[in-house]
Amino acid sequence: MQEILDRIKQVDHLCPECISCAFNKYSGKYPEDCSEDEKVAFMQEVMSMMARAERSTAIPVIIRDIDELRIRMFGATDDFSEIKKHFNDLLLKEMDHFRERIGQAEDPLMLAMQLALVGNYIDFGVVDHIDEDFLNDLLKEAESKVLDEETYLAWKADLAKGGKMVYLTDNCGEIVMDRLLMEEIKKEYPAISLSVIVRGKDTMNDATMEDAVQVGLDKMDIIEEIAGNGNNIMGTWIPEISDEAAALMKQADVMIAKGQANFETLRRSGLNIYYLFLCKCDLYANMFGVPRLSGMLINDRDPRNNP
Repeated sequence: MQEILDRIKQVDHLCPECISCAFNKYSGKYPEDCSEDEKVAFMQEVMSMMARAERSTAIPVIIRDIDELRIRMFGATDDFSEIKKHFNDLLLKEMDHFRERIGQAEDPLMLAMQLALVGNYIDFGVVDHIDEDFLNDLLKEAESKVLDEETYLAWKADLAKGGKMVYLTDNCGEIVMDRLLMEEIKKEYPAISLSVIVRGKDTMNDATMEDAVQVGLDKMDIIEEIAGNGNNIMGTWIPEISDEAAALMKQADVMIAKGQANFETLRRSGLNIYYLFLCKCDLYANMFGVPRLSGMLINDRDPRNNP
């Protein structure tokens, strides 16, 4: 993976918009009853972390470091365990309905991809509150999320070649929709060998091995292997990835990477990754010239879609 590491280190992941956003969202997260001295010490250390960070450091790495600082200074950090179970169960209950919709679609694979895409809305790393009514509206209107046709056809052409595919998951709840997309991929391209990578440790509401088991990925015959990525960084940060996940990615002929954080941490890696996410912040909306919550399907090797 050294060649990939070298490429990632040449990317200026850190930008002023991300620094400002992370500082505003995460730096004030201390207990209300802590002393003024503790608050000042915490804020000073957060600012120091950001000041020391190299341009090649992706913002999810700094956010992880802030959370670990919170634990060292104040004890336990945020607990998303009940939220994760709730959203997994919420979408599991509707899985048969979604399967029926996919089966009746003119292009079942496209609809499965669109449903997996809008599931990316369940992201507490970007928004503080997930509006379930809005989520339901997104799912009902998933067909309206138009994806780049050229990239979609290129992805299908890659699948048609067979070989090994790795699916990098993102959030709880969303992983149910990922399951449906994986089912449709194997239905249309049975020669594909499919493996899945989840987060290695708890971070926000991101999907871990526990979520994979809750939604039944471990019981799916179509999945060859499920691996944790070895860390608690939102996204897939190659410098800290587990040996197991690194081996899967190195062997992969094609990958799907869900969510903005995977795009943030992996972009310009040179791997044959198809990023699938909702554009949930102004930085990427401006980068791609689209409204917020637009659906993005981007191939890492395509400079047209990876500025």
